[in-house]
Amino acid sequence: MEIFLNYPLWSALIAIITAQFIKIPLAFIATRKLNFELFTSTGGMPSSHSAAVTALSTAVAIELGLDSPVFAATAILGIIVMFDATGVRRHAGYHATVLNQLVADFNKLVDEVKTWPKKEDSEKLKELLGHQPIEVFFGALLGIFLTLGLYNWIF
Repeated sequence: MEIFLNYPLWSALIAIITAQFIKIPLAFIATRKLNFELFTSTGGMPSSHSAAVTALSTAVAIELGLDSPVFAATAILGIIVMFDATGVRRHAGYHATVLNQLVADFNKLVDEVKTWPKKEDSEKLKELLGHQPIEVFFGALLGIFLTLGLYNWIF
């Protein structure tokens, strides 16, 4: 049952859950619509990916020190994940937006021409895939501060 004592694992998992939960009230403030699907979605403020990798790296630093090879591995992993979240995944979201607009335009053309079949049943691509740099930044801060708080509360 040593897994229940794995501080880096639990701090990363709690950071993910916390970041995903925070997305719901933040989106409600911005849109005045309550959307519980945000709890299981990707993208948005704050980045749960950034929160997780920074929580993991911070917890490893607390337990093993900044000079440990495990900290080095988690820090590099964190940098890669956060870079990917603001780069490739964000641009994939932009592409999904353009493709969804193309499908909408195509359906409009079909309505006007009345000779082509509608594509209403096609599933929209997920547009909220990646993160803005500010979302990654606040996710990272959340992971670090949450882990430090958990450490002080538990130990």
